[in-house]
Amino acid sequence: MPPKNLPVRPTTDMAREGLFNILTGHFDFEEISVLDLFAGTGSISLEFASRGCPHITSVDVNDRCAVFIRATAVRLGITGIRVVRANVFTFLKTEKITYDLIFADPPYDLPALATLPDTVLGTGILNTGGWLIVEHPRQIDFAEENGFFDHRRYGQVNFSFFM
Repeated sequence: MPPKNLPVRPTTDMAREGLFNILTGHFDFEEISVLDLFAGTGSISLEFASRGCPHITSVDVNDRCAVFIRATAVRLGITGIRVVRANVFTFLKTEKITYDLIFADPPYDLPALATLPDTVLGTGILNTGGWLIVEHPRQIDFAEENGFFDHRRYGQVNFSFFM
């Protein structure tokens, strides 16, 4: 259970379950690399790890979040998570590793939220055939953005999918 003082809005259990039901039909978790942007409590990273994903990078600017993810991974004996404490946009400018799946759960009031898919896709770190998934509030509509191919809603949680 994460400490109450973390500045996060974790993805709901219902939304996470729905998301992983979709992903299970498209990816072999034991064969992919995952980037979790705005990782917060690391719940998405840990879910991938629990499904056998061998290479996960979790990025969050908040030191307490990064410490919590690292400590949780150690406590659970997970060795495949690399935790990076960094501003996501700074990280994206310098990252050289490529990923099969990138998940981004930014703060809903992030000023650059509307441009996030273009920013991530413009880095070239998403492998061919890979997916970018952005969690966002219902007020944001990415349907006309480059690479968009699907949208799913689970209660107040919205996921937009890009290739």
